Amino acid sequence: MAYALKRLPRDGLEAAIAKAAHYRDLNQPEEAASICRDVLDVDPGHPQAWKLLGLALTDRLASGHAGLLDEALAAFARLSDDYERVYHTGIAWERAAKAHVERNEAHGAVTAFEHALASFERAESMRPGSPDPVLRWNHCVRVLSDHPALLAAMQAPREDQVRLGD
Repeated sequence: MAYALKRLPRDGLEAAIAKAAHYRDLNQPEEAASICRDVLDVDPGHPQAWKLLGLALTDRLASGHAGLLDEALAAFARLSDDYERVYHTGIAWERAAKAHVERNEAHGAVTAFEHALASFERAESMRPGSPDPVLRWNHCVRVLSDHPALLAAMQAPREDQVRLGD
């Protein structure tokens, strides 16, 4: 027997979004992502659903499931507000960097932190008075400055800097 997904009623979307946020708070990102997908099935342009979906996907980055970062970046790319899109892209990269750190992948972490820093710098220029990108920037810099393996990775030659031969 095959089961089919049921469609949410349009008047239940905001309650569903609140429930998705609640599941994220309970550290149940898979449930939150599922709810967001149900909302997006009814309203493909729902900005809060795209934002919560992206965040729920980044909540799972430490699990190492392939494709989560790409999916989160794609969700954040759907945000209509330029600042929100850039800022949340930075969050995705920052969380990817932390996942790399947890897996002892220093070079991947440094690269992801660099992407995060670029996004936070751009977000700050878009809303100079907002503290959020500055706070995120500072956290990334502190992690990069305090973690011995990341410091070593930053000083090692990059793939594009390696010179082979004479």
